[in-house]
Amino acid sequence: MKSSLAALGVIAALGLSACASDPSESTASGDLTVAATDSDCKVSATKLEAGPSTFTVTNKGSKVTEFYVYADGDRIMGEVENVGPGLTRKLVVDLPKGTYEGACKPGMIGDGIRQTLSVTGEAAKPLSDSEELKAAAESYARYVKSQSDTLIVKTTEFVDAVKAGDVDKAKTLFPIARTYWERIEPVAEKFGDLDPITDGREPDAKAAGIEFTGWHRIEKQLWVENNTTGMDKYADQLLDNVKKIVQLGQDTPLTALELAQGSKGLLDEVATGKITGEEDEFSHTDLWDFKANIEGSQAAISSLRPVLVEQDPALVKDLDAKFAALDTELNQHQDKATGEWAFYDELSKDQIKALSDAVAALSEPISKVAAAIAQSA
Repeated sequence: MKSSLAALGVIAALGLSACASDPSESTASGDLTVAATDSDCKVSATKLEAGPSTFTVTNKGSKVTEFYVYADGDRIMGEVENVGPGLTRKLVVDLPKGTYEGACKPGMIGDGIRQTLSVTGEAAKPLSDSEELKAAAESYARYVKSQSDTLIVKTTEFVDAVKAGDVDKAKTLFPIARTYWERIEPVAEKFGDLDPITDGREPDAKAAGIEFTGWHRIEKQLWVENNTTGMDKYADQLLDNVKKIVQLGQDTPLTALELAQGSKGLLDEVATGKITGEEDEFSHTDLWDFKANIEGSQAAISSLRPVLVEQDPALVKDLDAKFAALDTELNQHQDKATGEWAFYDELSKDQIKALSDAVAALSEPISKVAAAIAQSA
């Protein structure tokens, strides 16, 4: 996620190194609570049984927060973002035996307030071992492979145009290449720092005190300076990181539960970045990304559909209706003859609100998908 770029910064001054206090020492199974404030993060238990666990995260602080479950090397096992003050959101994570860390991030910056989570035993039936869920994950892996292959091709074309100093061509290729990135972003977000240094925004880099790199650094040069001066190193780095992410995604594909969480994460990307116009703030090509995120979310749900139909057919019907409504609202901003999208700064406040309302309507049913998947074990 974009806000995770700040995890690269120094957080000592924020005083966020404290652990949650006095969690239950008994081994918990299934449902846990997380009480998050601006300075604390209390998980109801730190010893968990292997298998799916549901973390109910309640923000009792004044800042928007996030909750992550990390494996070794800060590999993200699950995350829930944009938990506003007074709000509660759920995160379902399928955890095998091992040691993890839970982390709250008040203000959505820094390494977070962390505590160790110890998972013991063996799940009666590991969620990822379900034949139906294996089939869903494999179906999505094929989708990711097709998108990843084209992502490398289009990113290479974009990088070549930047290095050749062809500003017009680079501007044309920028949203096209990013379409394939945005469709599979849950894969990128699984690998710690690679996503934020590739797709982080300038304010996040400044907050973390690090260099501004990646897609948006080049975007700024193209649209603000209208040249590619000094961009060769950023272009090379971008292509290298995209290739790394693609390879990592193939080596460690998403599980069905991660896929369910990812479908919600893509929608959150729209709700917190695209809908505000701050994602592509220089080029205003946000609607390209917007559509790609929706398509990626739809692909995830499509892969999970056989399981969801069996588990909760009413949810599937609701998802279909809300996706269709969002598509209808969004597609009116595309030129059908050329495939070009309207620039985001051309949209009226009423048009933006209509899009926001359609996203919000879809958010409610899509938030139920992970729980439905976990119940299918």
